[in-house]
Amino acid sequence: MFTKPIPGNTTAAVEGDAVVLLIGMRINHFWAVHHWGPVLIGMPRMLRELGKDKSRGLLGHVLLTASPRTYYVVQYWESKEKLYAYASAPDMLHRKAWASFNRKEAKGKRRAHVGLWHESYIAPEGSYESIYADMPPYGLAAAHGMIPLERRGRRAADRFAHRSTAAPVSPAEGDPVATAETP
Repeated sequence: MFTKPIPGNTTAAVEGDAVVLLIGMRINHFWAVHHWGPVLIGMPRMLRELGKDKSRGLLGHVLLTASPRTYYVVQYWESKEKLYAYASAPDMLHRKAWASFNRKEAKGKRRAHVGLWHESYIAPEGSYESIYADMPPYGLAAAHGMIPLERRGRRAADRFAHRSTAAPVSPAEGDPVATAETP
């Protein structure tokens, strides 16, 4: 889907901590499709599962590739607790896929044909900042919304210094930046 860029400079409307998960795979042996194929198709299935129930806490994601062998997803979460809850929920696809992967390892059938990795980050308020110039909502801004840059400061140091008010700031209704369509 094509989303029109928002003219000018904007920043992500994050309030509080930012929770980011990088999760991916590396194809170690292209010929072993029966090993890496299920992993490759598993992530889109999990993203669809999470998309059906917003209360699970996934706010947004970006699918990326680093090479013909390496694919990953940057995920933005509402909280680390919701991330942990999804990862360990016995009725969700992640837990089932991880159990299957581990069973193959226990039986000696995995043989390192596919590599898996993840990195989780909890960025406390005041330790992240963002700027988007003539961009549609992307990344952190697609997950949390966009606001005009001036609300947080024109300089990165000012945006790093931003602190939430006692009550979360809700975007002004009708504000074209705050209500921009997200992908």
